[in-house]
Amino acid sequence: MKQFLLIISLVAGNFAKAQKIDSIYVNLYTDSLKKGTYNYINIDGRLSNGRYLPLDNNDLTFTTSAGEFKGNSLWINKDYKENKVSIKVILKSNPLLHKEFDIYIKQLPDNEKLKTTEEILNEMKKSKKNKNKR
Repeated sequence: MKQFLLIISLVAGNFAKAQKIDSIYVNLYTDSLKKGTYNYINIDGRLSNGRYLPLDNNDLTFTTSAGEFKGNSLWINKDYKENKVSIKVILKSNPLLHKEFDIYIKQLPDNEKLKTTEEILNEMKKSKKNKNKR
């Protein structure tokens, strides 16, 4: 029985490896990059069976017009002056599969003040009182 399970596992493993990536897609979590921080660049591969697989720097070669990649994360220096960055990703197992795209740099400062827990609770209490008055 153990030998049978081992054979089935090996066959299933080889079948999974046999699935080839037939296209790659850029799936960004944001519409712009922030300077002075790492920005994750999400790339998915579509397998020949129709499933999707997240790809990383083990699968892809990343190049950029600015900044530096560490894995899938792109660091943009705070003093970068351009309004966008060009990125190219190449599938290592098939360099014919690649994507080139631009991502814009966030222009407005991050000065948004988030509400405290106390402020949110007070708003909820006020809202509840107003509903009860109706």
